[in-house]
Amino acid sequence: MKSIADQLPPEIARQIHPDQRKNEAAYWAVRDLLLDQYRGQWIGFADGKVIASGTSPVTVFHAAEATGLHPFFICVGREEEPCRIRRATSPYDASYPGESLPVINVEFRQASGSPGVVLDRVIPDTGADASVLPWADCQLLQLAPSLGVQGLISGVAGASAATLAFQIWALLDGQQYPCRLQADFGESMGT
Repeated sequence: MKSIADQLPPEIARQIHPDQRKNEAAYWAVRDLLLDQYRGQWIGFADGKVIASGTSPVTVFHAAEATGLHPFFICVGREEEPCRIRRATSPYDASYPGESLPVINVEFRQASGSPGVVLDRVIPDTGADASVLPWADCQLLQLAPSLGVQGLISGVAGASAATLAFQIWALLDGQQYPCRLQADFGESMGT
C-alpha cells in the first residue's frame, strides 16, 4: 500500500515525522492480524502495537496522540474510507440559493486550556465526519506538518484526497471540545 503521506503536496509530505511513516508501514505489516479484534474500530498504532482503540475517532485520536509516539491513526478494515466533508468555495449569506448556513466564531486551541486563534467565518457542519479547515487557516494556528497524522478526506460526491489530522480543541460558547481537525490542501474534491 502506498503511504497516505505520499499523496500529500510534496512540500508537506517532506515534513511528516519519520516515526509516523514507520508506524504506518508497521501497521500494514500486521494489519491482517488485527482484523479479528479491531475490525471497525479506530486505532492508534505505534511501536508495533495498538496503543489506543475504540469507536470514537476523536477520543482514540486524542489518546493516541497523547503518547507522543507519532502513531498511525486508522479505522481497521475501513482504511480506504475517507472522512466525509463539505467544501464551500464562497462565503454563505442570505442570498445563497438554498438555505443559508450560519457563520460563527470559533477559537481553535493547540492545547487544552491554552489560548488559541479565533476564526470568525467558520461554517458549522454537523454532517461532516471531522472538523476541516483550509491549509492556510491551519497555518494561522501554527500547525506544523510534522505534528499531523496522515489520513484521507472526501467531499460528499468526490474522490478522496490526502490530509493531515491534528489534535486540537475548539472553544464554543465557553465550552471546550476535543477535535480531530483535518487540513484541506486543495480544491480537487467534489462537494
